[in-house]
Amino acid sequence: MNSLDQASISWDFGTAYELFISLHVLHDPEYYGIRASWAAGIRSRIPAAERKLLEEVIPFSGWPISWVRKLPAPKDAISALWTMRQIPAAERMVKVFEIDCDENSEWDRVLLGVVTRRAWNESDLALLQHYRKHKGKQDFDVDGFKRYLDWWARPDEFGEGFLAALQAYQTAFFEDEEKRIAPVMKAGLERAQELAKSLSISDLITELSQGIRLEEEDFNPQEIIIAPSYWPTPLVVLEKISETKLLFLFGARPADMSAIPGELVPDGLLRTLKALADPTRLKILNYLASEDLTPSELSRRLNLRAPTVTHHLAELRLSGLVNLTIRGQEKVYRTRREALQSMFNALENFLQSK
Repeated sequence: MNSLDQASISWDFGTAYELFISLHVLHDPEYYGIRASWAAGIRSRIPAAERKLLEEVIPFSGWPISWVRKLPAPKDAISALWTMRQIPAAERMVKVFEIDCDENSEWDRVLLGVVTRRAWNESDLALLQHYRKHKGKQDFDVDGFKRYLDWWARPDEFGEGFLAALQAYQTAFFEDEEKRIAPVMKAGLERAQELAKSLSISDLITELSQGIRLEEEDFNPQEIIIAPSYWPTPLVVLEKISETKLLFLFGARPADMSAIPGELVPDGLLRTLKALADPTRLKILNYLASEDLTPSELSRRLNLRAPTVTHHLAELRLSGLVNLTIRGQEKVYRTRREALQSMFNALENFLQSK
């Protein structure tokens, strides 16, 4: 039995999660399968000063979902902004991103040192660059990250500016968007709760994540908190928020619905068709149809560099075409055949729609 199946489930709901997550999607749209020109148009609605701050901060910041989880009901954008406003400006970013917690990473500890000293040095930059590479993120915009550190070195200004930027984003886009996606997220939560009546926790996570299987040996959570998300669908967020708790945000957007308001062609269908149009990805699916393989094993079989294979696997995962099993630090992939049938059905439904 999977160790996750011994845990208990609790449920959470809040559109405040999407206030932060949608900003990341809008600043890295291609990674999430969103049209870049549309995302740029949404960002252009934000006043220049606030837009500049978000462009300098969002690419390097995480999602403060652990902080959002603790928000009071109704846990929407207004309650998030109100709660942030109650925190003194100089402490605001430290509290929201929880970089003063005992269990934090080296990344957070370095940032806390920058806040405390109100200055950063080359050692801080080198440590964070090393940490990012250790986490598998080889790209590192040094000049951009220096601007990010400059903000942390001015905590008062950063706290005031970030809140103002979120308020501007709320007014420019998210206020209306929140009304659109809230019913979809609620329906997704209800579906998940219904599935939980008949599935084990590990099978439930696989179903809601469209193919992720967790086989963690060094982490046996006692409680798994499950909440719906909208914008990253089909990607998920798995965050260890304590030694005993795991927060799981799953993509609740239906396959026949586009992320972009008013868009006719469903995102899922378009992503899948694009993924299948690449010969290398078809070869990968062919290999994975008969056996489970790691990225390094695929790299050797295809005679391709590891980063190239990783890129293709990310596209296949974003399209829901592969199952992903996580065993500690190892990732193992296999073709997700049911996704192909779903794509055929979605295409048929789309062609018959008026």
